[in-house]
Amino acid sequence: MAQTTPPSRAPNNRYADDGQNPWAASGAVFAGVLMLVEGVLGILKGIVGIANDDVYARLGEYTFKFDVTAWGWIHLVLGIVLAVVGAGILKGAPWARVTGVVIVALDIILNFLWLPYTPLWGLISIALGIFIIWALCTESSRSHTG
Repeated sequence: MAQTTPPSRAPNNRYADDGQNPWAASGAVFAGVLMLVEGVLGILKGIVGIANDDVYARLGEYTFKFDVTAWGWIHLVLGIVLAVVGAGILKGAPWARVTGVVIVALDIILNFLWLPYTPLWGLISIALGIFIIWALCTESSRSHTG
């Protein structure tokens, strides 16, 4: 009797065939959610800055001084754009990934400029922005799925 070898079992992973990192694909969904949340928080931060000019206290002197109302408008507009692009990423819109990288890079720069007003949250937002950019740049599962 001929000896048969059992068929090899491919891992139950949709990324096994294309070499896609599952952390990166999951990270893109997480990046979309984070962008949506960061956008909503930016909208709230902007509304607070516009409504009450003395709600944020600046720590020391800083080169990039803007009126808190101006910062409020910046955060409001950027928050709206972040939320829209985050929703686009979650829907799988083809324009959303590149737009997301550009908008989050801008958000990182603006959070750096905003550091004297909210240092801890600014640093957290910068770290989240770096993760979002990594996830959006490494995720490619939508182009490989059929």
